[in-house]
Formats: sequence, structure tokens, C-alpha cells
Amino acid sequence: MTIRLYDTSARQIRDFTPLAPGCVSIYLCGATVQAAPHIGHIRSGLNFDIMRRWFAYRGYDVTFVRNVTDIDDKIIAKAAAQGRPWWSIGYENECAFNAAYDALGCLRPTVEPRATGHVPEMIEMMRGLIERGHAYAADGNVYFDVRSFPGYLELSNQELDNLLQPSGEGETGKRDPRDFAMWKAAKEGEPSWETPWGRGRPGWHLECSAMAHKYLGEAFDIHGGGIDLIFPHHENEIAQAKAFGDAFARYWVHNAWVTMSGEKMSKSLGNSVLVSEMVKHWRPIVLRYYLGTPHYRSMIEYSEDALREAEAAFARIEGFMQRVVEKAGTVEPAAEVPPAFAEAMDDDLGVPQALAIVHTAVRQGNSALGADDKESAVARLAEVRAMLGVLGLDPLDEQWAAGDGRGEDLHGVVDSLVRLVLEQREAARGRKDWASADAIRDQLQQSGLVIEDTPAGPRWTLG
Repeated sequence: MTIRLYDTSARQIRDFTPLAPGCVSIYLCGATVQAAPHIGHIRSGLNFDIMRRWFAYRGYDVTFVRNVTDIDDKIIAKAAAQGRPWWSIGYENECAFNAAYDALGCLRPTVEPRATGHVPEMIEMMRGLIERGHAYAADGNVYFDVRSFPGYLELSNQELDNLLQPSGEGETGKRDPRDFAMWKAAKEGEPSWETPWGRGRPGWHLECSAMAHKYLGEAFDIHGGGIDLIFPHHENEIAQAKAFGDAFARYWVHNAWVTMSGEKMSKSLGNSVLVSEMVKHWRPIVLRYYLGTPHYRSMIEYSEDALREAEAAFARIEGFMQRVVEKAGTVEPAAEVPPAFAEAMDDDLGVPQALAIVHTAVRQGNSALGADDKESAVARLAEVRAMLGVLGLDPLDEQWAAGDGRGEDLHGVVDSLVRLVLEQREAARGRKDWASADAIRDQLQQSGLVIEDTPAGPRWTLG
């Protein structure tokens, strides 16, 4: 058994060999909390949640660090525009992110450090880099000297002479326009912290290098994030950490975007779809299926039609599971997933190929039900539960079975009303008034409900 991952730095799929046998350490760039999350933000959390679950299934002890960037230019600008404290903007949206992660079934990280809680670690790193000749102070700012680090831009495969480094307001005193800010000098009315080089606040890149060092040490296994972070953020993290003396991450794993009309989903484009709104209209487990089942390195083009297709596909799985439970009672997940499923997951987290094994088992289980082969149907359900459990998608797991938070009270009301109508249909069938029974069924179907006659009586589901 060998897990293989696509390593951005190597530009190929590599066998995963952990630093410490039986352990895996993962650092994921988390939320910048200037606004509530859209589904593009949450895709990264979902993809790495599946990675984490698969490592755990394979017997690894997983340390999973996901940071929170709770101070940056956009947070400060929003606070000024709204006349609110900067920290209240950050905390409100941090809570919104956590609510979204929870709603879509992501496991909580081992630790979730905030940038503002780690200024001493940042000062220590800057001091070390200045002493080693890799950074310098100017006008209250501290910059990283990119020419001092020979490996700069190897991750993003760029040429330094062609580089256009993003630069912010107030970044004065640079020796080279391509140098990047590790620390930004204080401005009137903005939050700041005291340092040996004057008051100021962290640059975006410094915080992750410092927090990864604190929680995962000089070297760790996997650094993750969206493909948009490869440059400048991850490139600059590597420069800081390695120039400081850390070996840093051994594997770099990046997930692709959720797009709309071919463009990256983002608040600046005005095309974001907030998770808090989506879960009012779609079951969270269906959203997880939609966002988590494409390969993590493939783009997802958002559309309601695609979501409806995902909903229908997941409904087929749920329908099989429900029929077996009605026939056989509770069925526990199998101790192991099928070998073909494991092979797909080991191969760079091949969730689409793994999901094909799930649907094959569902078809086989349905055939067993049709043949009244209870034993085979139960065996297939046990396999399906094991596979879905690894993906965080088992609807019979207590996490989802307790209610997914979408219209549970309304569901009870609808259920009561539909059952009254179904009783009328059963009465018509008892009188052999087939025309009335069929008319009732057709009216229910026109209302978006699917009626299925089972040995235990009629059952309804959403169409």
C-alpha cells in the first residue's frame, strides 16, 4: 500500500513517504476572513478533509493545521467603511467559515491558529532572516530580499527577471521592486504591534511560515491550498522558511477552483455563491457530494443543472441504502473498503474513480434486492457505507442522520401531509378504484414527489 500524490513542486505524481513512520503532518492555508465563505472557498477545505480522512483510514496519525488570516488590507478597509472594529469583522466571518465547514461535514483541524496570535513567532523569524542577510528593514517595513535566496520561484517555475511582484500601498524603501513585504509599517488608525523595527502589522506571507514552524516544526509532510496561492503566497512562504533554516514542506498539493462562466468564483467578480444561502436550498450532504467528488485538481464549473445532477446521483445511493435498511434493519459499515476503491484513492485521491466503485456496488445491491437476495444486498450496503464513510458522505452516519440542518421542521410537516394523501390513495386501491389511486400518485409526482410502493407500504421521496 502506497499513497501517491501530485506534487506541484516536482510537477509529477510521487509516492508519499512520511517524515515520521505512521504519521502525516498537513498545513492548509485557510480562510482570509474579510467576508463570509462562498462554495469556492469551502472546496479547498472539503478536498483536504477527504485527504485527511483517507490518511486516517490508511492508519496514519494525522496532524492537520489550518490557519486563519484575521488581519489584512481588506479586513481593515471593511472595518473603516462599516465603522466597526477590525477584529469584529474577522471574528464574524471566522464563525461563518466554521459554520460552513461544519455544515458540509469537515472534521475540525488539530489546531486552527490565527495570524494575530503569533506576532512573537513572526518577529523571531524576521530577526533571524535579517541576521542571515535575507531580509532588511526600511521605513518601518521589513522586506525579504528575493535575490538572496537562489531557489526563489522554483515552485511557480518563473524567471526572476520577468517577475511582477504584487506590491501594496505604503511599501516604501525597497531595494528591489520584486522584494516582498514581511512586515508593514503602521498607518494612522490601523491595528499595529510593536517590533524592534517599529510598530506595524504582519504581511500575508510571513504568518504562514511562522505558524507552520511553530506547530509542525522545521519540516513537515504536506502543504496545501488553492492553485491561486502558488504565487505569490506559497512561493514567498518557501523563501522565508528555507532562508530561515527550515526544510519546510516536502509535498505541495493544490486544489483547483470552482468557476462560473469560466472565471474563478470570487467576491471581487460579484459571482460568489455563499454557503449560508446554498444550504437553505440544497441539503448540505448534497453540496458535499457536488464539491467533493470531482478530482481535486479539476475545475468545477458551477451551475444549478450540475447540482441537480449531483442531487439525483446521490439520491440513487440513498434510495438503495434505505431499501436495504427497510428490508434488513441496521447494517454496519464493512471493516474495509473494496480493493478497487482503495486503489483509486491511493492514486492521487482519485475520488471520481472511487465513486464509480460506489455506484457499481449500488447497482449490484439493487439487483440483489430485485432477486430477493437479502444477504448480497446487505453485503453491498456494508461496502457502500464503508466507502461513503471515507468520503464523509454516509447518510446513515450519525453526523448526517441527526439532521442536516435544512428544513427539518418543514420536512416533518410535509411528511404528515403526504401521508394523509397516501392514506387516501391506499383507500382507493383497497376499493380497487385504480383511476383515483393513479390520479393521486400523478398529482404528487407533479408536486415534485416520487411515490414508491414497497412491501412495507408506500414511500415518498423528493424528485
